[in-house]
Amino acid sequence: MTSLFALVDCNNFYASCERVFNPTLVGQPIVVLSNNDGCVIARSNEAKALGIGMGAPFFEIRELVKAHGVHVFSSNYELYGDMSRRVTLILSEYTPHLEIYSIDESFLDLSNFLHVDLEQHARAIWERVPRATGIPVAVGVAPTKTLAKIANRLAKKGTGTLVLRDREQIEQALRATAVADVWGVGRQYARKLAGYGVQTAYDLSCATDSFVKKHLTIVGLRTVKELRGESCLDLELAPPPKQNICTSRSFGEPLTELTDIEEALAAHTVRCASKLRKQNSCAFSFTVFLETSRFTCPTQHYHQSRTVKLEVPSSSELVLVAKALEALRAIYRPGFRYKKTGIIVSGLVPANQVQESLFSANTRERDNSLMQTLDGLREKFGHGIVKYAVQGTSHKWKIKSENLSPCYTTRLEDLIKAY
Repeated sequence: MTSLFALVDCNNFYASCERVFNPTLVGQPIVVLSNNDGCVIARSNEAKALGIGMGAPFFEIRELVKAHGVHVFSSNYELYGDMSRRVTLILSEYTPHLEIYSIDESFLDLSNFLHVDLEQHARAIWERVPRATGIPVAVGVAPTKTLAKIANRLAKKGTGTLVLRDREQIEQALRATAVADVWGVGRQYARKLAGYGVQTAYDLSCATDSFVKKHLTIVGLRTVKELRGESCLDLELAPPPKQNICTSRSFGEPLTELTDIEEALAAHTVRCASKLRKQNSCAFSFTVFLETSRFTCPTQHYHQSRTVKLEVPSSSELVLVAKALEALRAIYRPGFRYKKTGIIVSGLVPANQVQESLFSANTRERDNSLMQTLDGLREKFGHGIVKYAVQGTSHKWKIKSENLSPCYTTRLEDLIKAY
């Protein structure tokens, strides 16, 4: 087995971020809510023990929260994103090859660590990350990424680290893992496999290739080969460019006025354009949509969209914001209480392969220079430092976040003060 991967997963990441700057929360039940404080998207172990399920609507557990003194937080993505970056910086010291899989998970390539004590190396990571950031982690090491996932899951239940290298260790881990807990299998496939007597990850690894291809497709076969110790998933050192990008949020309260909705769409479009430039892409077309809530009043539900094709692919906010607002005005109808708007850019092409039009105004060089300046200012001072007038100041569309904690690490006014 020449390949070797480590998966470092932050334990209860969102809840742990809140505890870093408020130690009185240690040992207390915590839940973090989704946008507009709708559903539970993160729980501490103490909250899980109370029976609070992932995705539970907050209004359904409100009494349980009160009865047990559960601490409730709105999603603070600015804080969580910065803490994730700090964890990643620590992990990059332990390997030159790192894949950021999600906000709280990273794969490390340890294939060339031939003369390193892997148990000590994993233990060093496990000790260093919480010491430097306050975020507890679990570390699983194995010959494939799928096995590293299993090792990490078992490590959380044990001492915090687990290294799977020889066949006997791997088989023991596979027998201790339900097939539904295998990365890439899921509940539906697990129920299907249970009908054929496949209950554990070990059972799945022993299945024939023909059986797996028939019931799990070729993607499932790749997963099974990974369980057998054959590495089929390489490290993604740089994420592939997205083929389309959507930026949208539900409003904090229903909106009826066009000007308020324009503010929201302009803000979403600016964000979308920033994401385009970050991956060095330009959009050939985009779709603007506007809708009411289908739950509040189903008989008066309104949903409409409009797709716009550009003469020349662009990532300029000057172009996209103006065109997006035109599309919004075309689909807006008075008399409705709107709940959501957004923009989806598509037809993405590399920025260095844009074909100019003979009949369009050649402002690309000017726009690129302006966008670079704006990106630099936002990176240094925050995304809201420079705005367009159409983004307004009322911000009635802002998501509801009644339990938002301070942005301790990214805003000077939120720095903890010692007296």
